[in-house]
Amino acid sequence: MISRVRVTEEHHIALARQVVRQMAEEIGFSSRDTCMIVTSVSELASNLYFHATGGGSLLFRRIDGDGAPGIEVVSDDDGPGIADVDLAMRDGYSTSGGLGSGLPGVSRLMDEFRITSRLGSGTRVWGMKWKSGRT
Repeated sequence: MISRVRVTEEHHIALARQVVRQMAEEIGFSSRDTCMIVTSVSELASNLYFHATGGGSLLFRRIDGDGAPGIEVVSDDDGPGIADVDLAMRDGYSTSGGLGSGLPGVSRLMDEFRITSRLGSGTRVWGMKWKSGRT
């Protein structure tokens, strides 16, 4: 089971939330874990819309590992990139006047998290949530 949502307009943020919620429910995630996944995707989709030149895409994929199903979320863009990823991962840091809790929040809500970025080439954020809570 794989879904992809291209985020180029603001209403695509809601579409991404809807698509990942349906996938998480089909996999059988609890309401709590589904909320964590949807919140993470909402943040990632918002980042694509507001920060990535031309938007980007989100990929959602069901995965199975060690007897437990999970959901993989990948956010990709060809935007300006993040100058200092370590700084961007600090709570309270924001380039847009927001709360600065977006990417750090995603890293806390998902069981696994990685981010790579290159100035002028874009950003990839990868997260995994296991149904069992496995890390």
